[in-house]
Amino acid sequence: MKQILVISGKGGTGKTVISGCLAVFLDNKVIVDADVDAANLYLLLHPKIKEVHKFIGGKLAEIDKEKCSQCGTCREICKFSAISKDFEIDPLFCEGCTICSYFCPESAIILKDRISGEFFISETKYGPLIHARLGIAQENSGKLVAKLRELAKNIAEENKDFIIIDGPPGVGCPVMASMTGVDLIIAVTEPTLSGIHDLERVVDLANHFKIPVKVIINKFDLNSQMSLQIEKSLKERKIEVIGKIPFSEEIVDSVKRQIPFLEYAKTYNKGLKVAENIEKIFYNALSSTF
Repeated sequence: MKQILVISGKGGTGKTVISGCLAVFLDNKVIVDADVDAANLYLLLHPKIKEVHKFIGGKLAEIDKEKCSQCGTCREICKFSAISKDFEIDPLFCEGCTICSYFCPESAIILKDRISGEFFISETKYGPLIHARLGIAQENSGKLVAKLRELAKNIAEENKDFIIIDGPPGVGCPVMASMTGVDLIIAVTEPTLSGIHDLERVVDLANHFKIPVKVIINKFDLNSQMSLQIEKSLKERKIEVIGKIPFSEEIVDSVKRQIPFLEYAKTYNKGLKVAENIEKIFYNALSSTF
């Protein structure tokens, strides 16, 4: 069972479009949408939810007024100013660090589970989909990503060949949680200055974890000179560009219709050359890695 992560250094490069295509291209797989802060792969795959679970992202402090002597110890040590003069705890300020509970002389601080979101086990026509919805302004997205991957691995170990992970953008904690232990990273970039800089950060992170990374340049024809610059830079770093995808109105239309592009091309008989190019990119990437 091989784990493939599709990632980008920034949003808007076409990462989820590529993930959707990969979900159509590969058989016998589990799909994970690890972009828990702004999940949108479900828009293409139309999952039927089978299981819903609460995600506990941390702890939330609460004061037992019957025990509290209002000595002020908790207010003095709270670094987040989460405790008011009336000894009420503001959940928006409380970070769940638990320090107040250790120093309260009356043991009046109660720590409760903080429900930070939900995660789902769903079924699609392309295979099982593990996805989530993190609550507004909630944290611990890295912990949630790790949970999704754990669920996907448990399902995949039964009889699946692949796990496809649609990763979050950037290089933060959720990205690292989605990256560790995968077998291949497909990085999707675009021919812009920010695209180059963010791609470099993704490559550096992949190298840190010693994971093979291959690059797709999406919408390469919008700035051919910048695309050549990206290829030259990656060649110097011995990173393979496995393919370039032109800007395509058919891809845009497939997103509007909420259909993975490879399925769209076959269904509507449009963008077939671009679809063939994407399939060739996948074949070359997988055959040279596994």
